Amino acid sequence: MTASAALTFADVRRAAALVRAQLPVTPVQGHPLLDLALGVEVVVKHEHVLPTGSFKVRGGVHLAANLTAAERAHGVVTCSTGNHAQSVAYGAGLAGVPATIVMPSIAPQVKRDAVAALGAEVVVAGDTLGEASAAARALAAESGASFICPTDPRIVLGHATGYLELFEQQPELAAVYVPIGSGTGAAGACLVRDALAPGCRVVGVQSAAAPAGWRSWRHGRIETAPARTRASGLATTTGYPLPQQVLAGRLDDFVLVTDDAIDEAARLLATRAHTLAEGAGAAALAGLRADLAAHRAPAGRVAVMCTGANASPEEIARLAAGAAVEAAVAVSAA
Repeated sequence: MTASAALTFADVRRAAALVRAQLPVTPVQGHPLLDLALGVEVVVKHEHVLPTGSFKVRGGVHLAANLTAAERAHGVVTCSTGNHAQSVAYGAGLAGVPATIVMPSIAPQVKRDAVAALGAEVVVAGDTLGEASAAARALAAESGASFICPTDPRIVLGHATGYLELFEQQPELAAVYVPIGSGTGAAGACLVRDALAPGCRVVGVQSAAAPAGWRSWRHGRIETAPARTRASGLATTTGYPLPQQVLAGRLDDFVLVTDDAIDEAARLLATRAHTLAEGAGAAALAGLRADLAAHRAPAGRVAVMCTGANASPEEIARLAAGAAVEAAVAVSAA
C-alpha cells in the first residue's frame, strides 16, 4: 500500500475530532468589494485567524495528540521557513515536549521570534529549506530526538481538517484555490473533496519563482528547483513524495503566478476583504486572478484559502506602497 492510499477520509474525520478539541472552526466569508473587483462570487476561508496565524497549526495540534512514546521522551526536531515551525512549537507546548526548529536564513525574523516565543529552540542553518532539512536531520540523529518531516502523515491529516470545515460550510463550491509549498494543504483538500464534493475543482497555486512542486506534479516524479520567491511560505526547493502521491490524478490544475501577482492579491485582500495576508496566504487569490484573466476559472462560487497572516515587515511595506499607488491613481482619475 502506498502512503497516499493509507490516508483516508475516515482518518480526516478522526483528526478533526482531535483538532476541534483545541482549535476553533474558522470562518468562511464573502466580501462584496472583492467580488466586485474580480467579477465573480468568491468566499475566503480565513485560516489565518487560528493561533500562530496560519492553517499549519492544525498539523501541530494533530501531531501533538499522536506523538509516539519515543517522541514524548526525547523531543522533536523539524525544519521550516516559519509556519510549520510555529505549528510544531505550538503542538509541542500542548504536549509538554521539547522542540527544536531548524530554520534557513531566508526565514523572516518575525517568524523566528514567534517560534521562540512559543517555547521552542530555534537553530538557523543553511540558506534554503533543503539545507535546513539536512541540518535538522543531522541534529536529530545526534541528539536522539525524533525528526518530524513537514509532510508527516499526522501533519497532512491535521491540515486536511480545514478542508473538512470548508466543504461542510460551503458544500456547493465550483472550485477551491489552494497555495502549495510542500503540498500538504492541497493533498488534504483533495482527500476531503473526493469524499464530500467530487464536482468541485481543486486548483493548486505556487510561485513561479519556486516551482519544484509544480514541476513534480507536472512530470509525475519528484523534482527540485531553486526557490527565489519572496513568499517565504512557498519557498520549497523540492517536491515531497507523500503530498505528490495524493495530488497525482486528484489535483485538477496547478497554476504558477509571479511574486508581483501575489503582492497584488495581498493588496486586494487588505483593501477589499479586511484581511492581512502574508505572501503564501495571498497566493490562492493570485491563482484565481490568473485563471480569470485566462478565462479558465469555473462558473459558480469559488473559495480561496487565506492560509497565513504572518507577514514580514518587508511584505507590509510593499502592501502599503501598493495601496498608496492605488490611492494616488484613484485621486488622479477623479
